Amino acid sequence: MKLTVVGCSGSFPSTESACSSYLVEADGFRLLLDMGNGALGELQRHIDLYDLDAIFLSHLHADHCIDMCAYFVVRYYRPDGGRCAPIPVFGPEGTEHHLTTAHADTPSASSMSEVFDFHTVKPGTFEIGPFTVHTELMAHPVEAYGIRLEHDGRSLTYSGDTGPLPALEELARDTDLFLCEAAFDADRDQIPDLHLNGTQAGEVAARAGARRLVLTHIAPWTDPQSNLDCAVAAYRGPVELARAGAVYEI
Repeated sequence: MKLTVVGCSGSFPSTESACSSYLVEADGFRLLLDMGNGALGELQRHIDLYDLDAIFLSHLHADHCIDMCAYFVVRYYRPDGGRCAPIPVFGPEGTEHHLTTAHADTPSASSMSEVFDFHTVKPGTFEIGPFTVHTELMAHPVEAYGIRLEHDGRSLTYSGDTGPLPALEELARDTDLFLCEAAFDADRDQIPDLHLNGTQAGEVAARAGARRLVLTHIAPWTDPQSNLDCAVAAYRGPVELARAGAVYEI
């Protein structure tokens, strides 16, 4: 598997990165995990916009899904070749309605389904292209999912947005690369069931036996080096900060 960080900023784009979006490729299949603010522009640095094969939305907060409205325009109004065939989109209950509302029902309330084939995600195991997918419900104010992708004996786990919970540790068990959010500053942010801090991300990675930890979803108002230092103190394996454009071979 090949992972490309399209965007990794938390809550809103930074001067260096769009919000959450991660391109995963295997056997010629291209799966995008999330499409937050600014991600569609950055995605064009890596692939043609019509070359995506499927999209997974971890949850429906804007910093993880709002550029789907712009991607709808790309697929619906394509000037050459006409409207695109529907691409599979996996997301929580109500994804189609949420995106349609965000796009102000234009041109109609059913237009999204003409270019997106919506599938409702629940906890469980299923297939997306060449990937075996495992999903678990995370601890967040809205319905949100962590996802584990397995292919050819390798695994990638993406936390999405979550507070601490045992299901995330199980999802990341012995994973080759753990892409984990670390949005909170431990000395400042104390809201339960919302996000992890650097120490908590490191502790989850350590307990899960993850082979590599990449911290992501750090908002521009949070010091990433501080969160990295906290994760390093809690986890003995290789750990680094996600950055836009980074590529990992798994």
